[in-house]
Amino acid sequence: MSAGANDARHEAVLEAGRILAEHPVYLDTETTGLDAGDQIVEICVLDHDGSVLVDSLVKSACRISPGAAAVHGITEGAVRDAPMWPEVWPAVEAALRGRLVAIYNAPFDLRMIEQSHRAHGLAGRPRVDARCLMELYARFRGDWSGRRGGYRWHRLEDAGWQCGIEQKQAHRARADAWLASAVLHHVAGQGSRPR
Repeated sequence: MSAGANDARHEAVLEAGRILAEHPVYLDTETTGLDAGDQIVEICVLDHDGSVLVDSLVKSACRISPGAAAVHGITEGAVRDAPMWPEVWPAVEAALRGRLVAIYNAPFDLRMIEQSHRAHGLAGRPRVDARCLMELYARFRGDWSGRRGGYRWHRLEDAGWQCGIEQKQAHRARADAWLASAVLHHVAGQGSRPR
């Protein structure tokens, strides 16, 4: 590992410790797809101690793509009687208000929150004080990508395996929020290169 990568790793460990010291909440979503018109179909917010603040399926205003359903297993039938985003958002907003929010791939989840807002005509842009754990883990792992010109990003599931964290149910919001928390704790407590 190069001196630059060692410095980046050390900074990532320190930053992980700073994030944990703020007792963050952890957020994860599952969505109808990955595109500009897609929306949230499941959201979970866990408190710093692992307690559940929000865990809900969401009936979206658009259909769940077959590709997304194949990943997370959430079908149209599963969300048929679920609350819609305007019903779920007040609880999510209350859980996030005044808290640091740790999200693995924060840009994606924040974009999906905004897209769900727009799809339902909710006013204002949601304000979330978020830290991206995927970017943090990339610096911690230290795999350089010349093509990207930066550290290679790792999927949450891969980061979990690399950290030696047992995973029971990947690609559901609650399980992934817990896994993001476990990865952050691993980074904060590690000094050696993960497997």
